[in-house]
Amino acid sequence: MTDYLSHATAAATQATQATGKTAKPVDLKAKQTAEEFEAFFISQMFNHMSSGLQPDKTFGGGESEKVFRSMLNDEYAKSMSRQGGVGIAEMVYREILALQEV
Repeated sequence: MTDYLSHATAAATQATQATGKTAKPVDLKAKQTAEEFEAFFISQMFNHMSSGLQPDKTFGGGESEKVFRSMLNDEYAKSMSRQGGVGIAEMVYREILALQEV
């Protein structure tokens, strides 16, 4: 969770430097929430994509490998979202701000 906050803070700092305006805490929280939503969406997509894969016999497979694969998919999704993702976070961010009439 702190990765999202640090990423949102860095984005706000860049925006502040570019425009000369300070970012509002609401903007930071909206950006963080949008990125978390995108990471969750991507994670669900990865989980569905990998659900048909057979466990590797080298490591024994089983329930623990399914749990590990799910956690790995979550981390891949968080990383993708921090790197720009698939564009969902930006749309969600704009919609959050529009709904708040900011």
